[in-house]
Amino acid sequence: MKLIAAVDLNWAIGFRNDLLVRIPADQKFFRQETTGKVVVMGRKTLESFPNGKPLPMRTNIVLTSRSDYSVSGVIVAHDLKELERILMDYDDNDVYCIGGASVYRQLLPYCDTALITKVDKKYEADSYMPNLDRMGGEWALTAKSDEQTYFNLEYYFLRYERRKNA
Repeated sequence: MKLIAAVDLNWAIGFRNDLLVRIPADQKFFRQETTGKVVVMGRKTLESFPNGKPLPMRTNIVLTSRSDYSVSGVIVAHDLKELERILMDYDDNDVYCIGGASVYRQLLPYCDTALITKVDKKYEADSYMPNLDRMGGEWALTAKSDEQTYFNLEYYFLRYERRKNA
């Protein structure tokens, strides 16, 4: 499974159930990576999308403990065991964890690649994903783009891979 996220310098991912910043090149990268694939997210992440609708041209899976949760066009998993059973039907390389914070924490142990857009700024935030740089060598930074800019923002596309012996 892959993880995909945009983070700030503190590994923050959001504030008040919204993204910290919208960078068109990052959104394009997200679409290119996930279109035609499986995206796994939490309920709040789905609800933050326009009209609370699933992402088009993807298999949308929501991990939520709410037993009565149901949304058209979405597969619902109520716990990790149920999610594991659902994901058996898909190629692991086609599955992307897309957040939010709780889902990133829960699914990180199942991920072997993390695609991170790192924004060179600190934002006011209330949700974070685990800082891969501080995970005791469990993750290795294997690719870093040249500096990108969007107006006055600088950012990088990073690729982390789980170390085989970790």
